[in-house]
Amino acid sequence: MTEITSLRPALPVAIAALAVVPILASRRRPNVREGWTVLAAASAFVVVASMLPGAIAGTTRVASLGPLVAGVELSLKADPLGLLFATVASLLWLITSFYSIGYMRGLSEHAQTRYFASFAASVAAALGVAFASNLVTIFVFYELLTVATYPLVTHDETPEARAAGRKYLTYTFGGGVAVLAGTVLVATMTGTTSFTAGGIAGLATADPVLARAAFVLLVSGFGVKAALMPLHSWLPDAMVAPTPVSGLLHAVAVVKSGVFGIARVVLDVYGVDLTGALGLGLPLAVVAAATLLVASIIALRQDNLKRRLAYSTVSQLSYIVLGIAILSPHSIVGGLLHIPAHAFMKLTLFFTAGAIHVETHTDDISEMAGIGKRMPLTMLAFGVAAAGMAGIPLVAGFVSKWYLLIGSVSAGQTVFAVVLLLSGILNIAYFWPVFYQAFFESEDAADAKPLIEFPLGGEERSIRPDHDEDHGTVTDGGHDDDHHHGGPPADGWERRGWRGRESTWFMLGPILAAMTGAVVLGVIPRTAVFLRLIEVIVAAATGVSV
Repeated sequence: MTEITSLRPALPVAIAALAVVPILASRRRPNVREGWTVLAAASAFVVVASMLPGAIAGTTRVASLGPLVAGVELSLKADPLGLLFATVASLLWLITSFYSIGYMRGLSEHAQTRYFASFAASVAAALGVAFASNLVTIFVFYELLTVATYPLVTHDETPEARAAGRKYLTYTFGGGVAVLAGTVLVATMTGTTSFTAGGIAGLATADPVLARAAFVLLVSGFGVKAALMPLHSWLPDAMVAPTPVSGLLHAVAVVKSGVFGIARVVLDVYGVDLTGALGLGLPLAVVAAATLLVASIIALRQDNLKRRLAYSTVSQLSYIVLGIAILSPHSIVGGLLHIPAHAFMKLTLFFTAGAIHVETHTDDISEMAGIGKRMPLTMLAFGVAAAGMAGIPLVAGFVSKWYLLIGSVSAGQTVFAVVLLLSGILNIAYFWPVFYQAFFESEDAADAKPLIEFPLGGEERSIRPDHDEDHGTVTDGGHDDDHHHGGPPADGWERRGWRGRESTWFMLGPILAAMTGAVVLGVIPRTAVFLRLIEVIVAAATGVSV
């Protein structure tokens, strides 16, 4: 691997950060404001993409921005692992920017300028996390990401939104403190915090007790944003945010920064061999497997679509952590490949939930019978993405989970292969009812939903009236809204056909684009660059070509 000095790794971060200024300055001219957003997103993606060929060929670009603290540089490095995360974040920021325009205008949302500015700042911080070349730099951007996303979580400015924001800050700042403590321990033991393929050499001769303590602190700190149980509860509550923000939280930036941080710790701080020698891989894998199953079971009982998707995210993130923790070359490929795979699929799912809300003000699964007539392309995209989440072939999730299964078996960890298969069944169990009732049920003759109607499951009937004196209805923001009228009209859903009349193309276009990305990654993963990039990462980390 050849390192060259270049400012290019700093450019995407700077573009996203500096975009905040013209976005705020254009608050009275929405078209100009949104033009700045799209221009910044496209520019950042182009710069990130320009570094991919060099990284695959073995060239790493490094930008030193000066001393941060004594002996530590604020340094950005475009290595293959960083580019994996940065490519996902920058590409999906571009797609989400178009969707945000349709969503925010469709609901005539307030504070749209603050929203777009905060979104740009959040992506800037996420790109900083991606390109950080040492633990101190990643800590700085990790904390900035929390600050930048807080206005988005609390966008609705309701008591529920503010409560969710406080909880978000408590969890994520707490995680940041743990990351800082682990960073100090690593620096004390080794004299460096720089990421090194295969791990920091000094840790191999350090006190094993201190080394294990630092690992636990770092993984716990990053595990907050990765939503590992029991550190996950901020994530479902953050569904008070607008749907594009949910996409940012669950697919693009926040949760991916958590799993990315764990990947950095295992691959570039401790290294695969030392992680295994210290006995740290198996406990992490057990936590990931438990999270994976428990979150899927909880998702089964969520009637609100966004909350079901939130618990699905908690589960799916653990696929990534599990693959890394198993420590076999194939499992690491599967875990890392699930970063872009999950991003495209989950963004599609959240986009569909948002489009349903904007067009029909419907948020609960029990009110969606027959909605495929009203929104056929949207629900078809939902079905494709859901199939991928369950590991059905020809969609991205199948490829990543295939590698995870092979890696589990080859490492002699067959129990985790069983967990993966069981989780796939649970994925089908909580996604299939949504797709089935959209296309194969009618609004006037919907079957009961046993898991929802079950006394411990929440709702008491499959279709609720528009207003219920005992139960507040749930809006896209997750709070009670007396003006919400979800579910089918009295005369049933209007049939819109398959020509895109179901929504604006500002929303429908990004939905289909994200779905297409999931399919491309499932059919030709190496051509889509991500798999080739991951093969380079794994070869450097394990010495094994996959």
